[in-house]
Amino acid sequence: MTLFWSSRSPYARKALMAAHECGLAGLLQLVRVDVATLRPHAQVISHNPLGKIPTLVLEDGSAYFDSSVICEWFHCQNPDAGLFPDDGIARLIALRRQALGNGLMDILVIGRAEALRPDGTRSDAHVSTYRRKRWDVLAALEAEAGSIAADAFSIGHITIGCALSYLDFRYADEDWRAEAPHLAAWHKTFCLRPSAEQTAFADNY
Repeated sequence: MTLFWSSRSPYARKALMAAHECGLAGLLQLVRVDVATLRPHAQVISHNPLGKIPTLVLEDGSAYFDSSVICEWFHCQNPDAGLFPDDGIARLIALRRQALGNGLMDILVIGRAEALRPDGTRSDAHVSTYRRKRWDVLAALEAEAGSIAADAFSIGHITIGCALSYLDFRYADEDWRAEAPHLAAWHKTFCLRPSAEQTAFADNY
């Protein structure tokens, strides 16, 4: 199997962490790619018309994307890993947390892209809006931090953890832990998981 990915993509890290949690990482051929709106990648597009990463390509040539679908595929190969709970309510909670984590990733990625625009093209109103959205999500996660820490590890934990790690990676000057101490305590344990240690962000693509 081939996974098109980048060491600086939170979505790609999420998928790779899921592979580690399901015991499948050793079966993956990792292909680093630099994908951006203005830099389409022909090889990725040949498998994924959206031109995004992560993209998983199986030996028979079939492809799966985006990160949520890829993680579910990994889970199907090893349901015992428990990333997607069988219990209906527990599954819905995991999926809701996945959606919240994915949304935070979107806010962080888009907000950073806007903030990096040259003077005269950057929208300060959008930058301010994305900053507020970040703190809104962090406040919601802080309120739920106790149950996040208590519940069995799932796709929701992976997604939220990767989003928070990306916040550290790209917004290192923001002291989010002071405003979300319980969430920060959980994230510290998240970072000690082998799957998290083996997939740390690196600014090289």
